[in-house]
Amino acid sequence: MKKKILTLSLFFSLMFSTTAFAQDLVYIVKPGDTLWKIAVANQTGLSELIAKNPQIANPNLIYPGNKVNIPNINDTKAAEAEVIRLVNIQRSKNGLQPLTTNWQVGRVARYKSQDMINKHYFSHTSPTYGSPFNMMETFGIKFSAAGENIAMGQRTPAEVVNAWMNSPGHRANILNPSYTQIGVGLAKDSNGTCYWTQMFIKPM
Repeated sequence: MKKKILTLSLFFSLMFSTTAFAQDLVYIVKPGDTLWKIAVANQTGLSELIAKNPQIANPNLIYPGNKVNIPNINDTKAAEAEVIRLVNIQRSKNGLQPLTTNWQVGRVARYKSQDMINKHYFSHTSPTYGSPFNMMETFGIKFSAAGENIAMGQRTPAEVVNAWMNSPGHRANILNPSYTQIGVGLAKDSNGTCYWTQMFIKPM
């Protein structure tokens, strides 16, 4: 299987289609809930939640007892979390502070991985979103420094982190002391090929 990796970093002075997921989870609405609160609690996007619940005519009106379908991507999230754990091991070995997980950045990274599959490209520049930095800003991510690593074809978190660590540019992003947060996004194409995106930021 062909494998690829690319890296990109930047410093500043100052409806997508999804892969097949497991059976959806079902959440019962409680008093005080909103779709936004439910989305945040389950670390998913509001747009994904609305798309999974066509039975809700008005997303601004949900009532206690309503059933809300939650996209079940637990296996994907577990793989993404393992990448972050392995990255932090590498940072610890090099005397650096661990990166904290930013699930919103991870959501953007997952969009990027899926976009590469949907639009048949492998590049930091997306025909849909532009540069990684423009993409993060489009999704409301604010940062003073940011970077991106992408990879394709590595089958496991260990394999992709090893590939990145053996590439000077990717290694530099992983070991960059300026970054404090990370998000990882995994998507698989119809053949099961993995597309990986790491996004690093230093928040504003």
